[in-house]
Amino acid sequence: MKLVFLDAKTLGDDIDLNLFDRFGDVEIFQTTAKSETAERCKDADIVITNKVVIDKEVIDAASSLKLICVAATGMNNVDLDYAAKRGIEVKNVAGYSTHSVVQHTFAMLFYLMEKLPYYDRYVKSKEWSRSGIFTCIDRPFHELRGKQWGIIGLGTIGKEVAKVAEAFGATVVYYSTSGENEDPFYPRMELDTLLSTSHIVSIHAPLNEKTKNLLDFNRLEKIQAKAILLNLGRGGIINETDLVHVMDDKEIYVGLDVTEREPLPEDSVLFEVAEPERLLITPHIAWTSVEAREKLLKGVFDNIALFLKKHTI
Repeated sequence: MKLVFLDAKTLGDDIDLNLFDRFGDVEIFQTTAKSETAERCKDADIVITNKVVIDKEVIDAASSLKLICVAATGMNNVDLDYAAKRGIEVKNVAGYSTHSVVQHTFAMLFYLMEKLPYYDRYVKSKEWSRSGIFTCIDRPFHELRGKQWGIIGLGTIGKEVAKVAEAFGATVVYYSTSGENEDPFYPRMELDTLLSTSHIVSIHAPLNEKTKNLLDFNRLEKIQAKAILLNLGRGGIINETDLVHVMDDKEIYVGLDVTEREPLPEDSVLFEVAEPERLLITPHIAWTSVEAREKLLKGVFDNIALFLKKHTI
């Protein structure tokens, strides 16, 4: 058996991959370019990928390939139809990062809501030391209690965010991106209404034909001044050019853990926002708590073990 990890760097260097040795010969590549993928997969029985694309060309070159393990939940980087046609199984791991993403959602929220960048600089610049008073209220902030939190995409993660938001005393409403989700515990709203009435809006939806550019200029303009917008779903749901225009025109606060292109290009329009303190961008890390990555790796391991149990190779 030959196993190939195509982008092990995305799992972190603090995660031990040695447990996969019991399945056979393991070849680990930290990163893999598109031009390298077919060559690296050609002798593999099992390929493990996070974001490296496995398309028809790669599958055709991999004559021994029997199983593709996606070290993630989304499988849009694999040509699922062609893999099925070739009799190759594709397995993902679901639910491993829920708590990590929820935690990061609130980390981003409070960083923006409580103006923490300003107060951190205020103390470290020694302005507080020279102020003569015990406190500083130059950047007023509000409590989450009593605010309306609008969730776009009330799936597993969205529901967990809703529970925590309620624990802080917020009122939760939601918009169904599929148009089919009915939840008995939270009011469902049309998107325009949710955007115009919510103090916090968080996105926990997949990127598809219904959510691509869902928040364009016209929709973003409906967000009320001083509101906080968080995207922990997928880049591309928010039109980034339109977002910068709206942020330059209105005082809104934005936290992005995902962007349309990742990594963020050096010429991204997001670097041009006039008030960068109101924009927090993290490099797609919401899913990456140590516990979440350990759970992800165990899920990949279990998928391989189950596959081998069912098949004699």
